[in-house]
Amino acid sequence: MTDRTMARQVLLFIWFVSLSSALGQVSYSIPEEMAKGSLVGNIAQDLGLDLKRLKSGKARIYTGDSSEYIELNRERGFLLIKERIDREALCGQTTPCALHFQIILENPMEFYSVNVEVLDINDNAPFFEKNEILFRISESASTGTKFTIEPARDLDVGINGLQTYTLKPTDNFALKFKSQPVGGQNVEMILQKPLDREKQEHMSLTLTAIDGGDPQMSGNIQIHIIVLDVNDNAPVFTQSVYKTSVTENSPKGTIVTTVSASDPDQGINCEIIYSITNTLDKVRDIFEINETDGKVRLIGLVDYEQARNFEIRVQASDHGGFTDSCKIIVDVIDINDNKPLINIMSKTNVIAENSASETVVTMINVQDLDSGENGKVQCSVIENIPFTLKSSNVNFFSLVTDGDLDRERESEYNISVTCADEGVPSLSSSVTLSLQISDVNDNAPVFDKSSYGASVQENNTPGLSIFTVRARDADFNQNARVSYILEDSSVNGVHISSLVSVSADSGVIHAVRSFDYEQIKDFQFRVKAQDGGSPPLSSNVSVKIMIQDQNDNAPQVLYPVQSGASVVAEIVPRSADVGYLVTKVVAVDVDSGQNAWLSYKLQKATDRVLFEVGLQNGEIRTVRQVTDKDAVKQRLTVVVEDNGQPSRSATVNVNVAVADSFPEVLSEFTDFTHDKDYNDNLTFYLVLALAVVSFLFIVSIIAILSVKCYRWRRERMFYKSGANLPVIPYYPPLYADVGGTGTLQHVYNYEVCRTTDSRKSDLKYGRPCSESIISLDSSGTQTLTHAQRETLNFGDCDKQKPPSADWRFTQNQRPGPSGSFRLQPTHVRWTPPSRLRAAATPEVAVGTGPWPNPPTEAEQLQALMAAANEVSEATNTLGPGTMGLSTRYSPQFTLQHVPDYRQNVYIPGSTATLTSNQQQPQQALPPPQAAIAAAQSEPPKAAQTPASKKKSTKKEKK
Repeated sequence: MTDRTMARQVLLFIWFVSLSSALGQVSYSIPEEMAKGSLVGNIAQDLGLDLKRLKSGKARIYTGDSSEYIELNRERGFLLIKERIDREALCGQTTPCALHFQIILENPMEFYSVNVEVLDINDNAPFFEKNEILFRISESASTGTKFTIEPARDLDVGINGLQTYTLKPTDNFALKFKSQPVGGQNVEMILQKPLDREKQEHMSLTLTAIDGGDPQMSGNIQIHIIVLDVNDNAPVFTQSVYKTSVTENSPKGTIVTTVSASDPDQGINCEIIYSITNTLDKVRDIFEINETDGKVRLIGLVDYEQARNFEIRVQASDHGGFTDSCKIIVDVIDINDNKPLINIMSKTNVIAENSASETVVTMINVQDLDSGENGKVQCSVIENIPFTLKSSNVNFFSLVTDGDLDRERESEYNISVTCADEGVPSLSSSVTLSLQISDVNDNAPVFDKSSYGASVQENNTPGLSIFTVRARDADFNQNARVSYILEDSSVNGVHISSLVSVSADSGVIHAVRSFDYEQIKDFQFRVKAQDGGSPPLSSNVSVKIMIQDQNDNAPQVLYPVQSGASVVAEIVPRSADVGYLVTKVVAVDVDSGQNAWLSYKLQKATDRVLFEVGLQNGEIRTVRQVTDKDAVKQRLTVVVEDNGQPSRSATVNVNVAVADSFPEVLSEFTDFTHDKDYNDNLTFYLVLALAVVSFLFIVSIIAILSVKCYRWRRERMFYKSGANLPVIPYYPPLYADVGGTGTLQHVYNYEVCRTTDSRKSDLKYGRPCSESIISLDSSGTQTLTHAQRETLNFGDCDKQKPPSADWRFTQNQRPGPSGSFRLQPTHVRWTPPSRLRAAATPEVAVGTGPWPNPPTEAEQLQALMAAANEVSEATNTLGPGTMGLSTRYSPQFTLQHVPDYRQNVYIPGSTATLTSNQQQPQQALPPPQAAIAAAQSEPPKAAQTPASKKKSTKKEKK
């Protein structure tokens, strides 16, 4: 494409844009055959629209037919090529060639018209329909004879279309062509030099058709000429152009027109043959011509909407090869044969019932292919609906609201839109649009009644269902969901929620508590019904609850007053007449109605009936004269009974004195100060209390005596068995000094002979601990439990205390000449076998130095007697109870705590039995004062009672 051509296209594009701006629409010009996705124009900028508007409005292209060559890029606001555009296939020879479409926007609905002109490019070469042309020319043809040639066809238009022809060779013929005013070209070959059949019977020429594009394109056709002999007159049509018309949809065989040509020749040379020479269009498919008479008939259907006129080229030729041509212009007359075509451009299926008036619901485009009055269309909708049609442009209509919408009255509309043209007869088409009306919370719940009332028996069960309130909401779904709420109020200072409750879903009113008619006879409150809309709507109703009385209260006697402190008696003189009013029983019943109707009757009286009571008024009167036989003291029991079902009653005692003077009455009623039944009950309770106190006192005395006896027995058993405890045993020569230089290397067990009473106990010397416990089973038949043994043996042995200096003998106190020993605290357990086992573990330190030689019997005796003498003196200083049944020994425990074992001493390893001598000097032991001082440094603990033993065991367990 040359620069000149591009400049012309740019100027044409600017002209179109300026023209479209003036007309209120956008126009573009593009060349044909542009690649897919090529830019057409910035529609957002040219229409002055924001890109957000294109997105929110869901902008799209509406073409009205199925072919879409242009697409819209909403992200950038560009119009792009969607499909390759072939101008020749789209418009043919029509110029200018343009695409017309609309840009549709929603929310709110808008549309804009866009025209895109498709410019032609030189993409088609001229061509001939036939490959060759045959002419039979008489040799007598005169110079200047014209031979019509079928023109070439170029699908391009304008400068790119067919521009010129060339003919080669040009020895005998010259080429002449000219454009016809109604379109097409007339190409003629003119004889310039006479033909001579004898010289050249056949000739072959090349006709070239050339277009005006850049680069130029061309097409060729071969022309074959046969020179005939002698026919020097050609046929001539009576008219060069024939004009006629035909109605569309005319039946086949209809004669359109008749052409006529004449030939002055005679014979066979004057016979004319008519033929249609159109080759590039569909004329031959629609029309035909009779070869002999020149009548043109229809052989196909004529449709005004497809072609509004036809151009038929007719050729008349004789047998001598002479021809002439003419043209028939056929205009097609339109008839109303097409119904309006309704296209839905945009549609809303659901609309809210509170939508404003003239809200656009649907946009409609109506097309009628007919022309004139037949193509004018009017649309309408059925009446009595809140919608109407408005015409926004030619053949464009908008369905808008024309009144208030109410979903509760009509939830759906089927709107029939009818479009009819103005042809005769008129043709119409219709379409039905379904439109749902969405609900808006515009209706408050409505109760079935303006107020509610119900009754409930008093003393009802809490949670009792009293009755149900019900409200209905005309809205739909969530907006129609009704919830029931109690409005805040109070009854006699009590909040209403303490009396009744309402189910939020069902509206059932329940009693929260039991009602008492005597406290509340009726009460009112309000229930609110609220829907689930946003915002919610509500209404309320007044509810009155009436409490029905039950006979739940017995009559109460107000007079005479019953009191045990004093006796009130009514005096009846002996001269009283019949019907004398003695007194009146006054009673009330807090119930109401027949439950409060009281009746009085006499339940208990003396044998001879002297009195009667009024059934309704409770008046006590005499029924006969008083006689001397009547007792002075009269006691009447009056029963007051109500009229309820079941009935309830109360009794009252009335004391009556039949006497004429007050002193007589006083003397008779002195024994009425207390009621006999009351005195009997009081006596019974006093006797019962005295018996209980006496029993508790006796039990306490027995318990104290038992405890005292138990303690005395244990102490005595301990002292009786303690007279034969073992003394210092014989130590083998493997002892080591414990003063920081050695330990006892072996374990030794020793047994002693004991007295008969000692078999009830068994001593076991356990491993040394910080302190030891001596326990005693007084019965002598059972041992401690495993748990108790574990507590006693290991409870206080977690950490061994370091050796104390008070436990070591001095060098002078050691029993042997060169040895030393030491007493360790022991753990004593009492078991049924009467054996003593003394175990010294290797950990027990027993001395400060080794014994080099075993002691002799004299040395052992000397040490034994010295220890026994010290024990005897120490024993005299101990008071009763010093050695308890359970004693904790501290490291200061010395030999003065050991009883006197000087009688019948048995020395292990020896056969001698020694007797102590009080006069033997005891130089190995310290003086008694030092021993006493050492004993008093830490006095022994008191003996534990069974109760204290249980407490200590509990503490140790904790």
